[in-house]
Amino acid sequence: MIEVIPGILEKDFAEIEKKIGLVTELVDWVQIDFADNTLVPNETFLKFDQFGSLIATYPNLSFEAHLMVDYPEKYIRPLVDAGFKRLIAHVEANDPRQFLEALEYESVEVGLAIDGTTELEQLEPFLDAIDVALVMTIEAGASGEPFLPETVEKIKTIHQDFPDLPIEVDGGINEQTAKLVKEAGATRIVSTSYLFKDPKNIAAAIERLKKA
Repeated sequence: MIEVIPGILEKDFAEIEKKIGLVTELVDWVQIDFADNTLVPNETFLKFDQFGSLIATYPNLSFEAHLMVDYPEKYIRPLVDAGFKRLIAHVEANDPRQFLEALEYESVEVGLAIDGTTELEQLEPFLDAIDVALVMTIEAGASGEPFLPETVEKIKTIHQDFPDLPIEVDGGINEQTAKLVKEAGATRIVSTSYLFKDPKNIAAAIERLKKA
């Protein structure tokens, strides 16, 4: 069964805390989105020192950081120190190799994401060097964007070429698109708007995505 990971993209720390509280008993992983107005035209909450005590409050949860930034390597140290267990940068970043090299001796999982409009050829050279590939099925930067059907082919190709590599999918996820990406080879779904639009029924929404 596919894993569902709640995605949280917020400018306000109180909203981040609130959303984590809504899913803490329902999932194993939570994704926090980070943007600094470089790679995408958006800026999220970036005071990393506040995440240490927050993450310590939820020992049953693991946290991954999705870095939608030009220079992800500069955020590695504060994120690792805060307790994030998986860091995912974008292949569109200034130098993804520098990010991968900087993480070589850290005890965290490392991933690369590819934006919805980027050709797969940009990511392919790195697929044998990462722990997870994140395929954006929207254009990165905001939640609630429309699903891009052409991104399904990227998932299929990665799965065919690297059948053991976990493939995470993020953007425009609902029951219909969850089924599409699962059939293409995705093993994890990140959901933001679909899960949190009805806070009282998140558990049911997660189950619908798992069974799609």
